[in-house]
Amino acid sequence: MAEAIELKAWDRQRTGKGGARQVRREGRVPGIIYGDKQDPQNIALETKAIAMQLQTGHFQSTIFMLDVDGAKTRVIPRGVQLDPVRDFPIHVDFMRLGKDALVVVDVPVHFLNEADSPGLKRGGVLNIVRHDIPVRCPADTIPEFFEVDLTGQEIGDSIHISSIALPEGVTPTITDRDFTVATIVGRAAEEEAAPTETEGEEAGAEGAEGATAEGDDEKDAGKEEKK
Repeated sequence: MAEAIELKAWDRQRTGKGGARQVRREGRVPGIIYGDKQDPQNIALETKAIAMQLQTGHFQSTIFMLDVDGAKTRVIPRGVQLDPVRDFPIHVDFMRLGKDALVVVDVPVHFLNEADSPGLKRGGVLNIVRHDIPVRCPADTIPEFFEVDLTGQEIGDSIHISSIALPEGVTPTITDRDFTVATIVGRAAEEEAAPTETEGEEAGAEGAEGATAEGDDEKDAGKEEKK
């Protein structure tokens, strides 16, 4: 079961742009709690506390217990607005979580045993298609991460979602295909895909020589006509 992290919050009576600016001047972040068939509630939170949680990298897949003036509400973040210049939080949306609530979250993927992959040993490259996998699951059982074992993987192999063991009750939001999570590709294939600078220069030189030759032929043809 996911352990809820407690955050202190305050009820916010004044709304609108003016109210939000006042909250920010006090060193807090304006926010809102909605969902679970209840009226939205405007709140304010400590800016430092929110900034610290954002640094974890999984803020929007973490369950929080908001202590709003003594009343506790279980929530999950559903949106964060950041200042475009200074990159600090300026507004946070939280969704209430009722009993047996289902949520959609992005769960990170961890790749294990790269040293045991013959393809990587021979110079192959791990091409990660999805660093996170979007899933639907009970709020109380959000996985921290998914593990992908690279043991035995060769160049040309692909890892699909069907090869990852998902906990009970956890399902991908993409259901119409067995999507790719990662592949192992050869370095030679990557190098062939992009021409080198030398090849580009040679091609340019050949083009210039061809253009000069054509130009000389046209000049010679013109002289013959005059004669």
